[in-house]
Amino acid sequence: MSRYVLRVVSLAAALGLWQTLTSLKVDLWLRFSQFPTVTDVARAFADRVSGADYWTDLTDSLTRILTGFALAAVLGVATGVLVARSRLAEDLLGPVLEVVRPIPAIALVPVAILLFPSNEQGIVFITCTAAFFPVMVSTRHAVRALTPVWEEAVRTMGGGRWRILGSVVLPGALPGIFGGLSVGIGVSWICVISAEMISGQYGVGYRTWQDYTVVNYPGVFVGMVTIGVLGWVTSTAVELLGRRLTRWLPRTSYVPGGRPRAVVPAAVAPVAVQADGESQKESDAEQQDRDGTDQEARDEHFV
Repeated sequence: MSRYVLRVVSLAAALGLWQTLTSLKVDLWLRFSQFPTVTDVARAFADRVSGADYWTDLTDSLTRILTGFALAAVLGVATGVLVARSRLAEDLLGPVLEVVRPIPAIALVPVAILLFPSNEQGIVFITCTAAFFPVMVSTRHAVRALTPVWEEAVRTMGGGRWRILGSVVLPGALPGIFGGLSVGIGVSWICVISAEMISGQYGVGYRTWQDYTVVNYPGVFVGMVTIGVLGWVTSTAVELLGRRLTRWLPRTSYVPGGRPRAVVPAAVAPVAVQADGESQKESDAEQQDRDGTDQEARDEHFV
């Protein structure tokens, strides 16, 4: 509970600082006199929420981001696994992917306008492209980092290629995959908002740009706050899903009060193992001595 209180206090302090600097119109290198106050943004937000356009923009942006991100997740994971597991795929797809990857997704807006018949499809394409490369790269590195012992164990027990993929590759690479998904959802929001500003019709980015063109700065901040909240909600959802699917991973434990839990040092384990090994060797040596003595007695009795 203390951690949540600290977070609320931190947010309240930031809003209070914003309100103070803007209401006093402080101009010390940074011109806070041009900024709307927190109360102005709150009033604009209340007016915007009461209208139908706000919810239409929200629905359009969420539809675009979820569609593009879902496509990027499927294609990114499949391509990453394929490139990491197949030398032929790496030779065929690797050069093309590495050349296209440094190009910012927002720079593909003219390509999307020329390539797709509607702006809606173009925005989804840009969103998918933005999230595809973080997911693909993270999946590729996660698959390549897997230990070969697991795969050899499955092969020893008669498992084929698909069994290895479903039992070893995908479960073992899940932490890296969800790391890429967390990065990809944030990049997708950046690019979808920029695409909506340039070529969109409706959407949070489109409305924010329209407010800027008519010098409605409280409306601009309403759009910024909406984008931040939506990005935080979707990123948290991806993180929670990842933790749900990787419950078998060891988690770092901590006490909310800040005192770390007492844990057994890692050096103790090898020492214990070594002690156990030495005691086991001593037991084996004693057993061998006893066996040798018994064998000599039997030989003497036979003679």
